Amino acid sequence: MTSMAQVDYFAYGWVTPVLAYLFSFLGSLLALKATARARMLPSGKEKARWLILAAWALGGTGIWVMHFLAMIGFQVPGSQVRFDLALTVASWLIAVLVVGIGLFIVGYGRRSYPKIIIAGLLTGCGVAAMHYTGMAAMHIDGTTHYDMQYVDASVVIAVVAATVALWFTVTISHTAVIVVAAAIMGIAVTGMHYTGMVALKVAPAAHSASVTGGVSPFTLLVPIFIFALLVVIALGYAMLNSLNERDARALDELQARLREPASANVAPRTGFTPTAH
Repeated sequence: MTSMAQVDYFAYGWVTPVLAYLFSFLGSLLALKATARARMLPSGKEKARWLILAAWALGGTGIWVMHFLAMIGFQVPGSQVRFDLALTVASWLIAVLVVGIGLFIVGYGRRSYPKIIIAGLLTGCGVAAMHYTGMAAMHIDGTTHYDMQYVDASVVIAVVAATVALWFTVTISHTAVIVVAAAIMGIAVTGMHYTGMVALKVAPAAHSASVTGGVSPFTLLVPIFIFALLVVIALGYAMLNSLNERDARALDELQARLREPASANVAPRTGFTPTAH
């Protein structure tokens, strides 16, 4: 019977899972703000731009950045961990594309539950594909295989989380509710990631050797923090845009009231004059 290595998912304690969750929360928050803005617009280029921003925020940051930031805390005793750059980039593209497909399906036309469910199924399977593509990019000194029960569980979590996320994107717009929804989405995404990680089993190589090829997990910190900066900037812009839109609507309502004729505010005369007794 082949012995399994005791892998460590939290090599740096709670630093990596907490940071991973925060990035997932930020990406989800920006995605929900962007989709709320997109819903206010007619079909056109501006609506598409906001949905693309949402896909990048949720897929590229809320999911992909979360995954690889969490992976920095993954270690196998006695082996280096490195990542194939091409597969890593491919996993990012998968995340953004599948989330974008889901958002465009639910973002146009009338809202319907069958459409949300179909989009959630496609997006969830795509998110799972992103996760396991990212795992395939990993180079370690040993042989890997997966416990299919945990793999199946991670796919189910991904599909459910994606469906709920897409439902959020077409139903909520109040800022306080968006924050709560983003927090829930962050929990679901990180939960899917660590469920998929528990599925990974590593059999140490018979003869220890240095892992060659690929990049160090710490190299990924550069794009991760670039994404972080861009998300903060884009989120600030989305929040300001939302405030400006609210102010503009309030101003339009005030101007409309001021333009109403004075007679509209006076009760019509009936021609009846009460007599004194």
